[in-house]
Amino acid sequence: MHLIIAEKHIAAKRIASILSQDKLKQIRVSGVDTYEFGSGEERKVFIGLSGHIVKLDFPKAYNNWQKVEAEELIDAQVITTSTQVKIVSALKKLGKETTKATIATDYDREGELIGVEAVDILKSVNPDIEFDRVHYSAITPKEIHDAFGNPSRIDFNLADAGHSRQVIDLVWGASLTRYISLAAGRLGNMFLSVGRVQSPTLALIVEREKERDAFVAKKYWELSASLQTKKGEIFQAEHKTSRFWEKEEVDSILKKLKDTALVSSITTSTKTDKQPTPFNTTEFISAASALGYTASSAMNIAESLYMNGFISYPRTDNTVYPESIDLRAQIEIFAKGPFKEYAEKLLAKKELVPTRGKKETTDHPPIYPASLAKKSELSEQEWKVYELVVRRFFATFAEPAEWETIKARFDISGEEFKANGARLVVPGWRWYYPYNAPEDRLLPVLTEGDQLAVLSKDVAEKETQPPGRYGQGRLIKIMEELGLGTKATRHEIISKLYSRAYIHGNPLQPTKTAFAVVESLEKFAPTISKPDMTSKLEADMDRIAEGEIPEEEVLNESREMLFSVFRDLAENRDNISESLRAGLREDKIIGVCPECGSKLMVMRSKKGGRFIGCEGYPECNFSLPLPRGGKVIVTEKTCDQHDLYHISIINSGKRPWNLGCPQCNFLEWQKVQEEEKKNNNGKIKPKKITDISGIGKVTAEKLTEAGVSDVKDLVSIDPLELSRTTNIPVKKIRSWQDAVA
Repeated sequence: MHLIIAEKHIAAKRIASILSQDKLKQIRVSGVDTYEFGSGEERKVFIGLSGHIVKLDFPKAYNNWQKVEAEELIDAQVITTSTQVKIVSALKKLGKETTKATIATDYDREGELIGVEAVDILKSVNPDIEFDRVHYSAITPKEIHDAFGNPSRIDFNLADAGHSRQVIDLVWGASLTRYISLAAGRLGNMFLSVGRVQSPTLALIVEREKERDAFVAKKYWELSASLQTKKGEIFQAEHKTSRFWEKEEVDSILKKLKDTALVSSITTSTKTDKQPTPFNTTEFISAASALGYTASSAMNIAESLYMNGFISYPRTDNTVYPESIDLRAQIEIFAKGPFKEYAEKLLAKKELVPTRGKKETTDHPPIYPASLAKKSELSEQEWKVYELVVRRFFATFAEPAEWETIKARFDISGEEFKANGARLVVPGWRWYYPYNAPEDRLLPVLTEGDQLAVLSKDVAEKETQPPGRYGQGRLIKIMEELGLGTKATRHEIISKLYSRAYIHGNPLQPTKTAFAVVESLEKFAPTISKPDMTSKLEADMDRIAEGEIPEEEVLNESREMLFSVFRDLAENRDNISESLRAGLREDKIIGVCPECGSKLMVMRSKKGGRFIGCEGYPECNFSLPLPRGGKVIVTEKTCDQHDLYHISIINSGKRPWNLGCPQCNFLEWQKVQEEEKKNNNGKIKPKKITDISGIGKVTAEKLTEAGVSDVKDLVSIDPLELSRTTNIPVKKIRSWQDAVA
C-alpha cells in the first residue's frame, strides 16, 4: 500500500481527487476520513493531518508555577505529546500495512517538520517503510502531477530548523512568562505573556507610542488664495512657504496682497509610475491591510484559497517568478470569465516580461492565481482577496503608468504662490490594479502672463501631528527588516498581542499593561526587548536549514543566552516586581469617582465577578457593572460628560466590543429597562432567580456556582459563556434574560 500524507484534510482530498481523476473512495480509519483508489500493490491511501499532530511540552512535574523556579525550565527535558489522538491512531493503523509513504505537506520549515512528525509515528510501527517527498506550490492538476512524477527526499535539515524554533520558543516563552507573571502577581488566565519574538515586537509598538506621547505639537499657519480665470474657473493656490511658524509673518504678507494674480510660470512634464513587483507574503499582507483586512484574516483567507487550488502557496519570500511557470499559459486561464478583458490585452503582447522584486528564493514562487474561480464559489471576503491576487499578477506584466504633471507659479503683489496638477495620461498597470490610485488633480488651462482674479485669501491655523501608529501591514514590514519572526509567523505574533490584551485597535495602540511589561524588560533585562538576540537566532535557524550547523549547537547557544537574561532578572527581582505591579495598576484605572473623588478601578468581587468600584470603599459604594466575560481594555478616549475612560471588551476569536463610557452604557441600560417596564402591561418582573419560570433549586445552585446569584448577574452575563460553563442551552438562558428584562 502507498500512503500519501498531506498537511490538512482538504488538501488530502483535493490531491486524491486529482490523482484518481475523481475515482476515489472515502473510508473512515480510527474516526478519520481517508481517501483511496486502486487495489493490491497499486492501492493508494490519502490522509490529511491537522497541521502539527504532536506538540512539545515539559513533563508534568514542571507545571507547578509555585514550586518550580522559572529558570529550571531552561535545561528541563522537552517531551512530545499527541494533540490529535485519532489521527495518530489512524497513522499507526495504516502504517502497519504501508510499504511506501509519500510526504505531501506544505514545503517550508513547518510543513517539513509536520511531515517528519508523521514519519516518526509510522516508523514506530513499521521501520521498513520507504519514504519520499513531493513539492508543489499550488494544488492544481499540473502542479500535483508534476510533483508526484518527480519525488525527492525528505529534508531533515529543514525539519530540524522548524523543530529548533519550537524548542526555543517553548523554553523562552514558558520560562520568561512564568517569571514575569509571578513577579507581577498575575496568575491563571491573567498571566503576562513574554516571548522571544513577541516582546521585541511589542517594544516597537510601545516605543512608537512613547514618541507620540513625548511629541509637542507646534502651531503653524498656511496661506492660500482662491483664484479665478477669465472663463470663471476657480482653483486654489498655496503660498510657496508651506508653513509659517510666526503668525506675525503671515499677517504681514496677508495685508499686502491685492486682488490680482499673474501667472509667472507654467512647467509641464511627464512622470513615470513603475509597475508593482509580484506578491510575497509581506507585500500581500500590506496590500490586504490597505483594503481593511487584518494580517491574520488576510492569511487565513489566502490559506483557504490555496487549499482549494485557487492561488499558490501564500507563505513565500520570493518576488521573482521562476522560469518553471509558463506565465502565458497562466494568463490564458483567465481568457474567459470576469477577467477576460484584462487577460486578452496581456495576451496580445508579443512578449510577457514581468517585474522582478529584490528577493529571489527557490522554495516557492511569488503568490499568483493558480486557477480560475467563479464568484459564486467564494465568499465575499474570499473573492476580494482572490481578485487582489489576480489583479496584482496582471499588473506585473503591464506597462508603466504615466502622469502629466503641471507646476504653476503665480505672483500676487510680489509674493509667490503655487498650484500643482496631475492627470493620468497612460493608465498602464493601474488599469489592471486600481487599488489606492491617486486621483487626478486638474488645473484649468493657463498661459504664462495670464491675469487672474483673487477671490479670497485664507489663513488656516494648524498643528504639527505626532508620528502615526503602526498599522499591521507596516509593522510586519518592520518585523521583516529587523529579522523578527518569519513570513509564516509574523501575523500570528500580532494576533497573540491582541489576545493577551497588550494592544488594541488598528492602527495598533498599546495598553498600560504593555507599557508596564516593556518598560520593566527594557530597564532590567533589555536583551528580551531588543531584536538583536532573536534576529541572531533566526539567522542560526537558517543555517540549520542549509545544513551548515547542527540543531543542538543552536539550542545550546539559545540556552546560554537565556541564562544570561535570567542573571539580569535575578539581580533586579524586587525592582521588576515593583515596576510591573505599579504599571499594571494603571491599566485598571477608569477615572475619578463622581461621588467621593477617589479613583474608580476595575475590581473583582469575592464571587469572581467584575465591576468598576471605588477605592473609597467601604465609605463609598459607587459602582458600575462590567460584562463578565472577555478582557477589559481601558482606552485613551474619555467621556465628555463623565470624564471616564472608554473601555473595550476582547473575547478570543471575536471582534472587540467597544463598550464606550461605562457610566453612559449603564445609564442607557437603565433607561431601556425602565421603558420596557412601562411597556410590560403591569406584568410583575422576577426579583429573585428562582422567581423565573424554569429555574428551580437545582438549576439555581448550578447558576450560583457559575457566578450568577441574582437577577442582575443574569442580565449582564454573556449567554454563550454561561452555556459553556453550565451546559444549559443558550436559547433557554436568553429566554430567562428576556423574562427579567
